[in-house]
Amino acid sequence: MTRVTSLHSEADRPQPGRHVPPAGGVPNTTSLKRVAAASSIGTTIEYYDFFIYGTAAALVFPTVFFPNSDPAVGTIASFATFAVAFFARPVGSILFGHFGDSIGRKRTLVWTLLIMGIATVGIGFMPGYETGVFGFFDGGIGIWAPILLVLMRFFQGFAVGGEWAGATLLTAEYAPPGQRGRMAMFPQLGPAFAFFLASGTFLLASVTVGATSEAFLNYGWRIPFIASSVLIAVGFWIRLSVEETPVFTERKAAMDLEAKSSVESRKLPFMEVIKVQWREILIAAGASTTLFSLFYIGTAFLTSYGTGTLAMSRTTILAMGMGSAVVFGIATAVSATLSDKIGRKTIIRAVMIVSVPWALVLFPLLDTGSPWAFFIATTVTLSLYGASNGPTGALLPEMFRARFRYTGAGLSYNLAGILGGAIAPLVAAQIVADNDSIWVGVMLAVLALLSVGCSILIKETKGKNMDDDEVASAAPAAAPSTPVVRQN
Repeated sequence: MTRVTSLHSEADRPQPGRHVPPAGGVPNTTSLKRVAAASSIGTTIEYYDFFIYGTAAALVFPTVFFPNSDPAVGTIASFATFAVAFFARPVGSILFGHFGDSIGRKRTLVWTLLIMGIATVGIGFMPGYETGVFGFFDGGIGIWAPILLVLMRFFQGFAVGGEWAGATLLTAEYAPPGQRGRMAMFPQLGPAFAFFLASGTFLLASVTVGATSEAFLNYGWRIPFIASSVLIAVGFWIRLSVEETPVFTERKAAMDLEAKSSVESRKLPFMEVIKVQWREILIAAGASTTLFSLFYIGTAFLTSYGTGTLAMSRTTILAMGMGSAVVFGIATAVSATLSDKIGRKTIIRAVMIVSVPWALVLFPLLDTGSPWAFFIATTVTLSLYGASNGPTGALLPEMFRARFRYTGAGLSYNLAGILGGAIAPLVAAQIVADNDSIWVGVMLAVLALLSVGCSILIKETKGKNMDDDEVASAAPAAAPSTPVVRQN
């Protein structure tokens, strides 16, 4: 029996607006525009929810949930709850990766969106340590406030842990030949859209109710959390309209056939990826560490640093954040598209190398106290993140075999989040509390050097055939004009 893989002839190449199904598969009517929208709006919502927590952690949580601490301790405690989500992310990547590799990308992504939505809206309705919420729980709920905050934060991280890999796989497995980087750009734009929206909603709340008023501390900061329910409803509608990826559909059919003809039970995706591709997990995690450190230092931490240490107004910081989001969104799109031509590894390695000296000059620039210096520092930091994050959306799915791709890509990405996204901002807050901000830059430079070393070990993947269940190699895929026939 023969099977023709999805290396289509010239006549079968996907045309704009449609996807060619795998040989022998059921026609897939999902348009590429809908796939792009489903992946982009999903990561936008997930990261919007994630980032408004980071913004609130910098602006109001020390007062609302840790009122008895001095400002420095309150900020550290606030970022400690921020870090909880990053330790939950690998857990989410393992669980959702299992279901994503077993029952499908689409259904798994619907659940990640639901869990994130419940957790985020729940924070918006949560009473504070000493403050009520919308006329209820006057006087607060005491120690239960930070406990429930940590719990909701855990569920946020748990959901994001399963979201990223699924969204990138959705685009990578639908992408036409030679355009995987461009398609994988759409979920990678989610952080830029989300940071713009998060900064914008907090800016609107600050302007309308007053950035330092009692009204803002009592209910103004809650508006962005509760408003996310509208975005979630839109995301649900779009995601439910997308069909399962053709690569997974073909792979699932093969797995079902194997299950019927073999008494051996199928291995768990997590156990199998650890056994077969543990090197790729560690290398990908190391290469991605600086992504997280640049982003979360450039967003949540610098928001706190600007309003606290540099004594800038909240409205100024939030407005600058919106401008930086536009620039780093452009950097993400350009680098992702360019990676189809010159390769993922080349771009990521170059950005990591540039990040080393930039990290060392970042805080001396910030400490000049100039608003323009702050804007430049934030924009460059986030643009470096965007330039490396753009190709990562295609690189990580390409590095792992199809049968455990969701688990492998998600696990490596979220392990990087612990070191770069959880530990780095927490350590940075302690360093700043000790008045040695230059060492934050040194820490970022060391993480960038780690990523440089790991990026050198990555094999180029831009020519990999996503239907193939082999390990990514540097060799280009067969020419699309010649179908590859395999004997089963």
